[in-house]
Amino acid sequence: MGKYDDIDLLVWDAVFGDDETKQYCRYLIRKKAQEKGIGPASVYELYKAIGQGKIAGFTVPAMNMRGMTYDLARAAFRAAKKTKAAAIIFEIARSEMGYTDQQPSEFVASVLGAALKEGYSYPVFIQGDHFQVKEKGYKADPEKELAGVKKLIKDSIEAGFYQIDLDTSTLVDITKATVPEQQKGNCEVAAILTKYIRSLEPAGITVALGGEIGEIGGKNSTEEELRAYVSGYNALLGSGIKGISKIAVQTGTTHGGIPLPDGSIAKVKLDFETLEKLSKISRQEYGLAGCVQHGASTLPSELFDKFPKTGTAEIHLATEFQNMIFDHPKFPSELKNKIYDYLKTNAASERKEGETDTQFFYKTRKKAWGQFKKDTWSIDKSVKDEIMSVLEKKFVFLFEKLNVLNTDKTVAGFVKTVNVEIKKPAISGQEEKFEGAD
Repeated sequence: MGKYDDIDLLVWDAVFGDDETKQYCRYLIRKKAQEKGIGPASVYELYKAIGQGKIAGFTVPAMNMRGMTYDLARAAFRAAKKTKAAAIIFEIARSEMGYTDQQPSEFVASVLGAALKEGYSYPVFIQGDHFQVKEKGYKADPEKELAGVKKLIKDSIEAGFYQIDLDTSTLVDITKATVPEQQKGNCEVAAILTKYIRSLEPAGITVALGGEIGEIGGKNSTEEELRAYVSGYNALLGSGIKGISKIAVQTGTTHGGIPLPDGSIAKVKLDFETLEKLSKISRQEYGLAGCVQHGASTLPSELFDKFPKTGTAEIHLATEFQNMIFDHPKFPSELKNKIYDYLKTNAASERKEGETDTQFFYKTRKKAWGQFKKDTWSIDKSVKDEIMSVLEKKFVFLFEKLNVLNTDKTVAGFVKTVNVEIKKPAISGQEEKFEGAD
């Protein structure tokens, strides 16, 4: 029996080992997952079936794993097994990779390790959220900005990200006279990145892509914007290249919600009518799965069952999971105080005039995940179990409300996991460290 038959140890070393150990453990996790037939996989065919009207009635949750990723993903997989919810996505945004210190290969190792630990048997969908082209960087040096995004895309696909959300909506220019002119830069760069992604795909895999027409937190999206973007994008791609499967729109939410001085979150008037209308247009006119709702995790509980009813394809959830960890009564107070002391110094520039400590910490504590990664992963097991038990119940609630329960057979009918070549890392004279690991 090899050292790395223990999944907990394998994942720990994939995250915290020396560079060579990390690489080898990540390779082993990919290899073990592929042997179990869980992928990673692509939702492309599933979303294509939704766009063709073959299946309907559920909204896929895309769950951002910012911290304690292995434990958090385990809670989600347990909930998925209980509810037979196979249509679920694990994701991380470009910005999150930075402040949580989770590069693509590490994130994949944590999620797949969690699936192996929990005996999960459905395809695992891993997504790059908001792979954003930054307006300032693009205007200053387009080639440099695109090179950075392309490198991230390449690293992500090699790691097993077979869902990527292209966020080029930052390039929308509202000073232009017409909507097609406003969306032109958005269309052009999304098409460039799509062609690049198609050139990198492993044999047998079509990476599922998302587009975006409006910055989350801005004005609500319109039919004209959706048509201008998708039509313009499709024209630039041509008939021989597969395009996006879904489109993110703005309907009144903001990422993370807006914290009030007393610690509560401001009520949001989410425009379900727009969401339903734009999802219908995207399916009927363009064959997409529908619209994507960002910034939704902190919405009132009673709203979640409305998303499947309006034909929303996908919903992105992040901040509430983080809140439930940090605000759990058993989260170590000494560690929380260390985190908040760190933020007072290292996030001071983000503090707005008149902001309370509660508002400041609520908005900035996501920036502490990377700095305190080992500390949070090392929380006493009994405490972690209590925290993750609450998260597991939350995942069950969401899967039920979004109607992805019992989607195991649906996913099996449209999604096929594909074995890809996983490059075995070279070992520099330390073979004994990994002896028997294969």
